[in-house]
Amino acid sequence: MTKFTFNMPDIGEGIAEAEIVSWHVGVGDRVEEDQEIVDMMTDKATVPMESPVTGKVIEIAGEEGDMVSIGAMLVVIEVAGEVSDDAGQEPVAAAPEPAAVPVQQEEPASASAPSSAPAPAPAPAPAPAPVPAPAQARPSPARKPAPIPASSETKVLASPAVRKRAKDMGIDLGEVKPAEDGRIRHADLDSFLSYNPGGGFAPAGGKRADQPIKVIGLRKRIAQNMAASKRNIPHFSYVEEVDVTDLEEMRADLNANRGSKPKLTMMPLVIMAICKLIPQFPMINARYDDEGGVVTRHGSVHLGMATQTDGGLMVPVIRDAQTKNLWQLALEIGRLAGAARDGSAKSEELSGSTLTLTSLGPLGGVATTPVINRPEVAIIGPNRIIERPMYVSDGNGGERIEKRKLMNISISCDHRVVDGYDAASFIQEFKKLVETPVLLLTD
Repeated sequence: MTKFTFNMPDIGEGIAEAEIVSWHVGVGDRVEEDQEIVDMMTDKATVPMESPVTGKVIEIAGEEGDMVSIGAMLVVIEVAGEVSDDAGQEPVAAAPEPAAVPVQQEEPASASAPSSAPAPAPAPAPAPAPVPAPAQARPSPARKPAPIPASSETKVLASPAVRKRAKDMGIDLGEVKPAEDGRIRHADLDSFLSYNPGGGFAPAGGKRADQPIKVIGLRKRIAQNMAASKRNIPHFSYVEEVDVTDLEEMRADLNANRGSKPKLTMMPLVIMAICKLIPQFPMINARYDDEGGVVTRHGSVHLGMATQTDGGLMVPVIRDAQTKNLWQLALEIGRLAGAARDGSAKSEELSGSTLTLTSLGPLGGVATTPVINRPEVAIIGPNRIIERPMYVSDGNGGERIEKRKLMNISISCDHRVVDGYDAASFIQEFKKLVETPVLLLTD
């Protein structure tokens, strides 16, 4: 038997380390070549790692939430026979340990060693050589994933760690819907609990057990980014009410005559209004370098879309949004949102935004005070559309009461860069465009 060390490969330019998000195997499990063994996360992108060899796992790098440096040991696998250098370990592959090492470790532990004076005597007896291997793997059971036995269930795909957590929480894995590829992960358990507050923790006497959840993966990144944003940026928010009755009528007309084009939601119209106004308010489409003390006003609008996924909030980016028409924006919104939710979004599609748009759709509420996506200096949030009676002009100098569709638009800004007057002026111009929607389609 030979030990094969699979080191953390280079998974992106400039990336020095990655976080363990989910183990699919534990110590003692048998793995096949090309089988997924662990999910690693960096820059909001999750990358599955596959085993380059077939064998038995005897050591893993750490627990979920731990960081692993590029080139460091990720997993040690015991394999039959020798392993060639091209076994699939692209950047770093540890060679099998020299046979002399186990022999040297055995001598002080052997009571009969002094009776055989010649040094070459132990050499012909290779049988004891495997003994140190379990001794080296012995510390691994102290890690949390180690004592988790491989599950014999075949109906539901899930790692031993996920199965143990589900069992501890009283969750039937058959009731949990996986977000991707049919395998249930920790994020799927979190989503199940979020949408099924009564699921798991069968209450005894009307009480429920406490639920400690380790903050790892995407949720950890979100927590770090939001904390840094609120800690470093002096936020202020401004909210205005907008009459979108005419805009909704125009949207309905466009959809009725769209042919094979994608159906328009409110979002492409809001994005088009924002892009038309940016040349007048360049301070809104900017990024602030805290350390360098430099504000960069960007000519192109790389619009980030805050997108809720099963794993947490992600921000895919529409590049050069100002160059796209309504239908192109609709296509790009659908494509990027889908990629973010199914995990196929590329790292370049999740970075580089200059301004972010956030919307909770039908859950939009009356008003929001969104947190800025640092290092940007502004974030805009349309809220829920509601119908309400309003006084409107009757065209003869008088007024009448009419049912109108109203929506609040919120903006949060970095007060170091954007003044309150500028933010208010931007939103008032946005209001004019939206309430006279034909202006959106003019040059």
